[in-house]
Amino acid sequence: MRIILAPMEGVVDDLMRDILSEINPFDLLVTEFVRVVDQLLPEKVFHRLCPELLNQGNTPSGTPVRVQLLGQEPGWMAENAMRAIELGSHGVDANFGCPAKTVNRSKGGAVLLQYPDSIHDIVRAMRQAVPENQPVTAKIRLGYEDKSLFMENALAVYEAGASELAIHARSKTDGYRPPAYWEYITEVRQRLPIPVIANGEIWNSEDAERCMAVTGCDSLMIGRGAISLPNLADTIKTGATPYTWLQTLDLMLGYTQRELSGRKSDYYPARIKQWFSYLNRQYPEADELFRSLRVHKTTQDIVRALEQARLAMN
Repeated sequence: MRIILAPMEGVVDDLMRDILSEINPFDLLVTEFVRVVDQLLPEKVFHRLCPELLNQGNTPSGTPVRVQLLGQEPGWMAENAMRAIELGSHGVDANFGCPAKTVNRSKGGAVLLQYPDSIHDIVRAMRQAVPENQPVTAKIRLGYEDKSLFMENALAVYEAGASELAIHARSKTDGYRPPAYWEYITEVRQRLPIPVIANGEIWNSEDAERCMAVTGCDSLMIGRGAISLPNLADTIKTGATPYTWLQTLDLMLGYTQRELSGRKSDYYPARIKQWFSYLNRQYPEADELFRSLRVHKTTQDIVRALEQARLAMN
């Protein structure tokens, strides 16, 4: 089986990919999307979102990374796909699932699920531009306002020549509300001869087993679950014991040190609180600590609260 870390805009950046790939046997990580409009983007844009390109497309621990593109114009998507490959990306992915209003208003992301022909043309252009030995993949939801075109969109991706397809088992309108409709993925997997990757509502190893049983997929993509339980991929793939709260707190302190020494240190208060909002699902202790963190505005106060919480566990 394969475990792939989902692209999560504003959440899974290169530091988070580095941290999670150190403690999990991920087979592949996918970047936040590179927004393509009407030009071939300069190399610095790709390097900013995917500095792993400077390491042959791998994290420091050796996990391959794939650049994801989001756009609606086939020609420019193709040119930027080729640039990503030339810079060292392990294949290239097309985003047809982002539900953000700002993206959808500019005809990118999930809004394209209303137009299977457009999806086909974009993937086809990317496939024709990229060398055959490099994967061209896509990530979709089950639809935009409803799921009526789920099979048409899946077929559009396949017939355009994609190597594999990841499906988030909800529509754009569903957002992230449970449940995930895995049974739709089952239909697609039975119809398409290319690998299909299941995504949605995988929070623990039991969920992963149920998802694979329902869909028949042997490849899973995990997103929010990987942030809620930091070693989720390891528990799924090797049967490892889920991280304790102590292990997770130590991980967050390590993340803190690295974040504060990096280029995004100004964003640390918002980012650590964001991570806590995911950890709350797995750890009651995170919810309790988050209540105190929410009132802190400065980095110093937040770090002090984390360190005090860690000392109290000795």
